[in-house]
Amino acid sequence: MANHKSALKRIKQNKKKYERNKHIRSTLRTYIKFVREAVAGKDPAAAQQALAAAIPVIDSAATKGVIHRSNASRNVSRLTKLVNTLG
Repeated sequence: MANHKSALKRIKQNKKKYERNKHIRSTLRTYIKFVREAVAGKDPAAAQQALAAAIPVIDSAATKGVIHRSNASRNVSRLTKLVNTLG
C-alpha cells in the first residue's frame, strides 16, 4: 500500500475514474448489442431505432475519452452499414 499522501490520492482518483469508465463502456456495449440483435431479428424499424439510440452513446463515450474518436467513428460507420443491409 502507498505511504505518500499524493500516492493515496492518486489511488482514489484512479478507482473513481475506473468505475466511471467501466459504466460507460458497459452501457456502450449494451447499446451496440441492441443494434446487432435488431438486425439479426430482421426488423428494420427496430434496428433504425436502436441505431438512433446507440449513436449518441458512442459519441459520448468518445467525448469522455473512454474510447478513441476513431474507434467511435468506426463503430458508428459499421453499425450504420449493418442496419442499411436490411433495406
